[in-house]
Amino acid sequence: MAERSTAAVDVADNGGDEPPAAQAAKATADGAETQSARHAADEPVTGSDGSPKQPKTTAATPAPELHSGHKLARRYRLEECVTRLDGFSSWRAMDEKLRRAVGVHLLPADHPRARSVLAAARSSALLGDPRFVQVLDAVEENDLVYVVHEWLPDATELTALLAVAPLEPHDAYQLVSQVSQAMAAAHREGLSHLRLTPGAILRTSTGQYRIRGLAVNAALRGITSDTPQRTDTEAIGALLYAALTRRWPYETDAYGLTGLPKGVGLIPPDQVRAGVHRGLGELAMRALANDGATASRQEPACTTPEELAKAVAAMPRIRPPEPAFTAPPEYQHTTYQQGSYGAPRPGTATTAMQAPPPPPPPLQSRTGRVLKWGVAALLIAALGLGSWQLADTLLDRLDKGTTTSQEQPPANNGNQAPEKIESKPLAIKDATVFGRDPIKPEDAFKAADGDQSSAWITKIFFSHPNFGNLDAYDDGSGIIVDLGSVKNVTGVEVDFHGSGHKVEVLAANADTGTQPRSAAGFRQEIRKLGKADGTLETSLDTPVKTRYLLVHITELPPSGGGFRGGINNIKVLGADL
Repeated sequence: MAERSTAAVDVADNGGDEPPAAQAAKATADGAETQSARHAADEPVTGSDGSPKQPKTTAATPAPELHSGHKLARRYRLEECVTRLDGFSSWRAMDEKLRRAVGVHLLPADHPRARSVLAAARSSALLGDPRFVQVLDAVEENDLVYVVHEWLPDATELTALLAVAPLEPHDAYQLVSQVSQAMAAAHREGLSHLRLTPGAILRTSTGQYRIRGLAVNAALRGITSDTPQRTDTEAIGALLYAALTRRWPYETDAYGLTGLPKGVGLIPPDQVRAGVHRGLGELAMRALANDGATASRQEPACTTPEELAKAVAAMPRIRPPEPAFTAPPEYQHTTYQQGSYGAPRPGTATTAMQAPPPPPPPLQSRTGRVLKWGVAALLIAALGLGSWQLADTLLDRLDKGTTTSQEQPPANNGNQAPEKIESKPLAIKDATVFGRDPIKPEDAFKAADGDQSSAWITKIFFSHPNFGNLDAYDDGSGIIVDLGSVKNVTGVEVDFHGSGHKVEVLAANADTGTQPRSAAGFRQEIRKLGKADGTLETSLDTPVKTRYLLVHITELPPSGGGFRGGINNIKVLGADL
C-alpha cells in the first residue's frame, strides 16, 4: 500500500460479533505526554485497579539512528522526533509528494514486534473509518519498518482539553457517543485498540472526535488482551469519567489528572464533582464496573462497545447550551459645539457634561401655519369617514345576525389556523441512494433502520470535497426515504457519519406519484443548504405534506487524505393524514 489511487477508494463494511470479554490486560502509566508529542503513540495506560502494570517485552532492538531531513521512500522527509521508546521512534514528517504533514512510526525490521506492527497497521488501514486517524502506508524496506498515518494540525488532545476544565455535558455526550460507535464498528471488523487513553482522543475544530492508534499503538508495545471488548469498553468509561470530573478513575495519577483518593474504590462521578450530569455519570459507572463488581445500580453493566453505544443512543439527546447573549453597551450621548469639536471653553471644568443646545423653534411662518391647518383638516375628514364605514359595517352584521341561529358554529373558511399536529416518529417504508451512480445502494436502508451502529458510508474521494469533482456525482449524493404514503412531516433528524457535511433536506410535492430521480423533483425545502456538525435537527412551524424526502449531500468532510462521509440514521417526525 505504498501508492494510493487518486480515484475513489471503496472499503466494504461487514458485520460480525465478538465473544464476550472477561479480564483485560493493561499497560503501565508512564505519565502525560508533552505538547510536542501530541501525535505520537506513547500515551500512558493504567490498569483497572489503578496500579501500573508493565506489558511483557523482549530484548528491544536499538531504534534506528535517523535524523531530521532523512527521507523514506524518496517521499517522507523526517522533521521532528517526538518519541523514542522501547526500540521504536515516532516522527512528524512531510509527505513531499502530496505536500502535507504526516506522522511516522519507525522500528528495525528485525525488531521482535515488527511483524505484528505491520499486520496491525494494514488491518487498520483496511477499515477506512473516518472516525479513526487513518493509516496511509505500512512498508518494510532497507531493514526498516515504518507506518505512516494522518497528522491533524487543527486537532486538540483530550489531555489538553481536560488540563483546562471538565467538558460540558453536551461535549461529554458527543465524546462517549462518537467513540463508542467508532469502537463498535472496529470490533465488528475484528479490530481492537487496547490503549484508549486521553492522549489517543483528538477533537477537531469542527467538534468531531478522532481516535488514533487503532491496533497499532498496542502492537508497538506488545500489548494483548484475552478480552479486548471489555478492555476497550472500560477505557471508554474511564474517558467519560475523566471528562465529567477532571479526575482519573483510579488511585494512580495519570495524563495530568489526579487519581481518586486511596482506599475509597470507584465512586460515582457526582460524588467527586458537583453538577455532573446524572445520566452520563451512571453511563460511566456501567462501563467502568463492567465485571459486575462495585457500584450498586439498576441498569446492567456494559461489557462491549456495542452495548455502550446502544445505551448512549437510548439516553435523551443532550442539546448544546444556548449561546450567551451579550447586551450592547449603553448609548452615551455626546455633544459637540460647532467650531470647537467638543473642546471645553476656557474657565469650564473638563469633566462636566455640557447640556445639549435647545431645539430650534418651530416654523411660524404663514406657509407653515397653512400647512399645519391643512393636515389637521385632512385627519379630521379621514377619521369621520372611517367612523361612518365602521358603523355601517356593524349595523350590517347585526341585521344578518338576526336571521341566523346563534347556536350554529361558524364554518372554517380556510383562514383559521389549523389544529396543532401531534408529532411522532414516522415509519420509513424504504430508502434508496440518490444519484446517477448510486454509492453502495445495498447499504441504503442502514441509514433509516433506527440502528445507530449501522450506517450508509460513501467511498473515499480525493482532491475535491464535492465527490472528487467527478461527472458521475455532479448532483451530489444522499439518501431518499419513502414514507409509504403522503404524511404531515413536522421535522427531520439526521445523524451523520462524521462532521462537516454540506447538506440540505428537500421534500417532493404531495401529488408526486413516483419517486423523483433528480433534485429538481424535490421542490419543497425543509432545511437550507449548509454545513452540518455531526447531527442535523429541523422542526417545521407549518407541516409539509409529502411522501418522499431527500437528505441531499453536496460536499463530504475530510477523511484519510481524501473526503468521505455518510449517514448513520434518519428520523422523520410528523403524523398520518
